[in-house]
Amino acid sequence: MTITQLQYVLAVAEHKNFTLAAEKSFVTQPTLSMQVQKLEDELDVLIFDRSKKPISITEVGQKIVAQAKNIVAEAERIKDIVDQDKGYVGGDYILGIIPTVMPTLLPMFLNAFIKKYPKVNLIIKEQSTQTMIKNILDGHLDAGIAATPLEIEFIKERPLYYEPFVGYVPKNHRLAGTDELNTSDLDVNDVLLLQDGHCFREGVINLCKASKNRLGEQFKIESGSFETLVSLSDEGMGMTLLPYLNTLHLEEGKKANLKSFQKPTPAREISLIYHKSELKIQITDALREVISSIVRGAIAFQDVKIISPLAKN
Repeated sequence: MTITQLQYVLAVAEHKNFTLAAEKSFVTQPTLSMQVQKLEDELDVLIFDRSKKPISITEVGQKIVAQAKNIVAEAERIKDIVDQDKGYVGGDYILGIIPTVMPTLLPMFLNAFIKKYPKVNLIIKEQSTQTMIKNILDGHLDAGIAATPLEIEFIKERPLYYEPFVGYVPKNHRLAGTDELNTSDLDVNDVLLLQDGHCFREGVINLCKASKNRLGEQFKIESGSFETLVSLSDEGMGMTLLPYLNTLHLEEGKKANLKSFQKPTPAREISLIYHKSELKIQITDALREVISSIVRGAIAFQDVKIISPLAKN
């Protein structure tokens, strides 16, 4: 039994296809198939049922795959230990970022990070929180940047910053004359929301629920971008809420429509999340240090109240 064989088993288990598994493993299909077959022969069991399309994992195969994940992760940890001992910060590092953070945060830290750590090959993927969680569990992401708390047993969360909510209230809106917003001012039926699947949407809904205002069964308009929500607000379709960093690059004329909340300011917690096994922790620590130091200069807010990104019944 070899680590390579276990890696091939994991690839087949993920893709349910030997050809695709070989392609993702950068080997020929006959080579991968032969190694998986050799492992099955050695163990005298079938890990995969090849009579079905797509192939399925046998009952004993499920247990073998679960153990193979642990073994492969521990094998990778050996190299990680050596890298840490040598003080080496380099290699591939795959980072997921949620869509409501990617456009504002990435330009702030990316250039600084790659200049400070040129040996790190940073691979960035925009993903939803749920996709990110699955990919961290499956070993396809080294870490992610998401709104927390998530309260998941196998994931560690390290806060990077707390980003206040800011109201975008056009001049013809009922709250236009208000100096500062209060959560009790909000009515979810009057707030333009991001479409389903965005954790910021859940945060806004939770904030509106906290105000004890009626939650309607349907929302008037939902969109996939903050820019669209701002434009719709300008057309008199309602108000919206924005993360603070999204307000920094608004046109000057639109900034006049921004309204802060009374303290404690509702905010979202943005964290670096990663598997509790802490593989590549030296890169994770470096990333956190760079991001935190840069964002501290942009967000100086105190006295915030964290709004959960989790859906509540």
